[in-house]
Amino acid sequence: MSGQPAQQGKDQEVAEQIPALPWRVPLDPAPWWAWALFVAPFIAMPVLNSWLWMGARDFLAVTLFTIIGASVVRVAGGVVLYRVDLTETAVKARTSLLVRSLAWQDIDQIEVVDDAVVLTSGKDENEINGIAKGRPGYVAAVMEAVRGQADASPVRRARPHPGLGALLVLIYLILSVGAFLVRWHLL
Repeated sequence: MSGQPAQQGKDQEVAEQIPALPWRVPLDPAPWWAWALFVAPFIAMPVLNSWLWMGARDFLAVTLFTIIGASVVRVAGGVVLYRVDLTETAVKARTSLLVRSLAWQDIDQIEVVDDAVVLTSGKDENEINGIAKGRPGYVAAVMEAVRGQADASPVRRARPHPGLGALLVLIYLILSVGAFLVRWHLL
């Protein structure tokens, strides 16, 4: 327990020397299985959908396979594409389908909870997880320091907008349904 206050003091010291902004939060790399799960539907579903025979049940199967594959791409993309950047004005987080931004002035509290950093804004809590082991305290300290500097800057709020994952899901849908349509000369 005595090492914890020393670690917090070290994190605070390091955070006072703010890294150059924009700064990417050090996250654990995506595991190999997430990459495999992310790529597999791009190959497997078009092949499977082009192999199915023509018939009413096959249209249902193609629809179900396509929806399941899109869900897999979205979920695995959340692990593979996840990224958090700190800028002078906001925290930007990219998930599988959206890029979200939270202005520093909108953040009420920053705390470390179970190897994650939780940003509280009113009644909303935004959890940044997947931070490299032993680094959540440092990340929270850097966020506090950047947030303190942002008090004098103008507030720049942004709405969530589509990220790279949305484009990849669209490409997946085109490949999956297109393979079926081309194979059976419906396109």
